[in-house]
Amino acid sequence: MLMATENEVAAETVIQQILNKKPEIGREQILVRLSVARNMTGGLIADASLLRMIAAEVGVDVANEDGAFTHKLSIGHLVAGLNNATVTGRVVAVYPVKTFEGAKPGKFASVTIVDNAGQVRVILWNEKADLVESGELKVGQIVKFSHGYTKADKFGATELHLGDRSQVDLKPEGVVSEDYPSISKFATKIKQITLEQKSLQLEGKVKEIYGSSTFMRSDQSPGKVLRLKVADETGEVIVVFWNEKAEEIESKVKRNANIEIVNAKVKPSQTGEVEVHVDFSTFVNLSTPEKCNVKIANLTEDLGDVCVEGEVATLPVCREVKTQKGEMIKVTGFDLRDDSGSIRVNAWREHAETTSKLMMGEKIMLENVYAKIGYNGRLELSTRSATAINHVLD
Repeated sequence: MLMATENEVAAETVIQQILNKKPEIGREQILVRLSVARNMTGGLIADASLLRMIAAEVGVDVANEDGAFTHKLSIGHLVAGLNNATVTGRVVAVYPVKTFEGAKPGKFASVTIVDNAGQVRVILWNEKADLVESGELKVGQIVKFSHGYTKADKFGATELHLGDRSQVDLKPEGVVSEDYPSISKFATKIKQITLEQKSLQLEGKVKEIYGSSTFMRSDQSPGKVLRLKVADETGEVIVVFWNEKAEEIESKVKRNANIEIVNAKVKPSQTGEVEVHVDFSTFVNLSTPEKCNVKIANLTEDLGDVCVEGEVATLPVCREVKTQKGEMIKVTGFDLRDDSGSIRVNAWREHAETTSKLMMGEKIMLENVYAKIGYNGRLELSTRSATAINHVLD
């Protein structure tokens, strides 16, 4: 006589719990649904776990191995076709509300959530989208989504949808923060990015900001594109932002800012190299490292954008210079000093006019300037478009 395996015993236990509470369903119907679920998941999920999903669909609380009752599923266990799914996850991306017209107009928003088993996009319909619109649903929160239904998106990935009967718990009880990681767990290192990836999560630091440009779409409407160079400890990659995403970050992005990108696409460049492309379906989070005042004596070329405070030590002199492209632009030069030393400052373009009016002895703060070796072989500070110049009050 063959002995039942541990998995078979666990599966039979769940079947009995379903039959005890929903005898009208019948064993045969449960086994048919189990067979369908097996085929959908390719046999990668244990029967007992699949049966717990089926129990959740028919509204039955099933005890776990520890005797606790729950409808909760791991995100990694979600499959398309569930009618009563409940999951908990950390929100790592929030997408804006969109409206739609038709016989029954409405709106929707979406978020991406993760747990230790995986990630999933959650679509919030109509009044559920109000949580995004009001700002109550934020990146970083651990949230419980109850009584949703699952569908496959156009790429075959499972999505969780929340309709009228669904519930959202913004402060679920009994959660363990360690069970819900940040997007870092699912981010791809730059060196490992391949053209075969359909969806990409990326974390890194902005190393270069290339100017944006406009173009005409096929329908003659204007478009916009912006490129950044992003780096992590494994390498560098060009990230291309299109249209509304280019508009969204252009005024915010700074060199050395930390950047998180969720649901980007990988495409080849004109030279065949890997590029990361960001469009309306991508979530981008920028966070600028805390600004710290760097003493003049501690400035080096490799610091990137810095914040320097000091006293104007020489009278500013404004002049016009010709660039390599033949453009005539203004630059104002003056010395800045603090208690550690002094340095030459070159303020370019729009900042030349501002600094030309400075008086000797004025105390100022230069934000987002960078140090480089000048023509005379000495270190100097230069402004860029993102530089801010403010007076410091005693």
